[in-house]
Amino acid sequence: MPTLQVEHPVPDYDAWKAAFDGDPIGRRRSGVRRYRVMRPVGEPHYVVIHLDFDSLGEAESAQAALRALWTRVDVMHEPRSRIVETLEEREYSPR
Repeated sequence: MPTLQVEHPVPDYDAWKAAFDGDPIGRRRSGVRRYRVMRPVGEPHYVVIHLDFDSLGEAESAQAALRALWTRVDVMHEPRSRIVETLEEREYSPR
């Protein structure tokens, strides 16, 4: 499953989150199966987003849509994105 990983500083998390929740690229329509929004511990002005897709083509199209969007908005700085693939995943049950 390809994952589009996006990360960038956000000067105002609440403003960024409102823009993210507005879903300007249409995540469901773009093929996003699930997403996760994360923040490094101790870095309240930085976010990491994972968008999971069924196909590489969908991930590439969403990445292009995001790059176009980034030229028109100012709620984040210096965004970076890359497409990664899960090679292995394991879940452990609680002890």
